[in-house]
Amino acid sequence: MRILQINTTINTGSTGRIAEDIGQLLIKKGHQSFIAFGRDENRNSSSSKIKIGSKKDFYSHILLTRIWDKHGFGSLNETKKFLEKISLIQPDIIHLHNIHGYFIHVGILFQFLKELNKPIVWTFHDCWPFTGHCAYFERVNCQKWQTQCQQCPLTHEYPKSLIIDNSFNNFNDKKKAFTGLKDLHIITPSKWLSALVKKSFLKKYPVEVINNGIDLNTFRPIKNHLKSKKPIILGVASTWSESKGLLDFVNLQKRLLDEVEIVLIGLSKQQIKNLPIGIKGIERTESIEELAEWYNKASVFINPTYADNFPTTNIEALACGTPVITYNTGGSPEVIDINTGAVVEKGDIDGLTNAIKRILKKDLNMVAQNCRKRAETYFNKEERFQDYLDLYNSVLNNHIAKQ
Repeated sequence: MRILQINTTINTGSTGRIAEDIGQLLIKKGHQSFIAFGRDENRNSSSSKIKIGSKKDFYSHILLTRIWDKHGFGSLNETKKFLEKISLIQPDIIHLHNIHGYFIHVGILFQFLKELNKPIVWTFHDCWPFTGHCAYFERVNCQKWQTQCQQCPLTHEYPKSLIIDNSFNNFNDKKKAFTGLKDLHIITPSKWLSALVKKSFLKKYPVEVINNGIDLNTFRPIKNHLKSKKPIILGVASTWSESKGLLDFVNLQKRLLDEVEIVLIGLSKQQIKNLPIGIKGIERTESIEELAEWYNKASVFINPTYADNFPTTNIEALACGTPVITYNTGGSPEVIDINTGAVVEKGDIDGLTNAIKRILKKDLNMVAQNCRKRAETYFNKEERFQDYLDLYNSVLNNHIAKQ
């Protein structure tokens, strides 16, 4: 098979690594893999790389979004150039991941895909494909996406628009673009997102759940690794904001004071400077080995996210034998069970505090074994990404049979 994946990034961040890992498995099995992307062109990849757009185009798309709220409908000329490359590659299947991120014109892309008449697999990593603006609406409990987006309450959040609210037109334009494909297969990493898709304007298309997977050889318990005398409470994010729970960690530290050490990875230099005493800040790292070290050092991993789908950080912590406490957000609770962590309602700092104390009183060796076993059972990337290859074979065979 010849598979083309399209994503905002390549081999960095959760979605970029997922695309890279699928590509590596394709190559290992004797197939051809191409990955088209908008950013981080200096990242290495086992797949054939196709860069979409330029820095100038990237910033022009940002400007279009900031002023006119037309995210996903910029990069017209660069998209046309990219489509010429697709015609040369002639992939058997095109696998979409995140197609927002200031690098591609989705209207032109989908018009091309309809004419190309190839099977399309689309993994939803958030809710952007069926809203008029936002990637997540759960925090403000907005349900307009089920009927007609308008007067968006999240206009000033990603993808941020500072002046215009174009959510009404965006919703209609996406609906028109995305609903005309003959052979579209939607994948969601969580049951939560699958249920939402079935209520959206994309509900006529088949939806399948394939959990995210990780490298269990890299993220693993380290033998004879000594925990700190003071328990470490760990948080990890690619970027930190209020929606990721940064202020909740500050409030948590006030409750726990000297009982634990809080470590946050992924902060900016300015955020680190502003941290209160008692919280150690570390900048973002691309080293998965370094991340695995920190997961092993930690006694508990906390994910106080207010908007998320199926966080791979939760899985990475489990694989290293570290229990997870997460807010009841999106598909995040689906990663754990009662033997491997706890679920707390969003914003409940007392609930976080009590959950930490309960876990620290348990037999942490037994908890670590339960965490690792759950990761091995459900989140082995070799098995989860083989699910994608099996899907590719199935949809391609069905497509050929219909011709």
